[in-house]
Amino acid sequence: MRSALALIFSASILVSSSAFAETRVFIIANQADGYGSDRCLAKGETCGASVARTYCQSRDFAQASSYRRVDPDQITGSVPKTGANCSHGRCDEYVAITCQR
Repeated sequence: MRSALALIFSASILVSSSAFAETRVFIIANQADGYGSDRCLAKGETCGASVARTYCQSRDFAQASSYRRVDPDQITGSVPKTGANCSHGRCDEYVAITCQR
């Protein structure tokens, strides 16, 4: 009887914790906007916190847990190294923003 109660209790903890711990990482192009927020995001400085939080909230997440620059080689999938996203031999930089519900 005790083992059944322990099993039910453990299962309920696992189910409830996974429901609240949704995390998603968004990879976005870090383009200069004239306000300097691109540098704040790419360098992980505190001035980028409000930009990252706003980005997460616009996608129905509660908060941004981290943000940082990512190298295009670290991104799985197709990220152009030449072409439309590259001008004068310089490609866009990318930022990873981790959002949580």
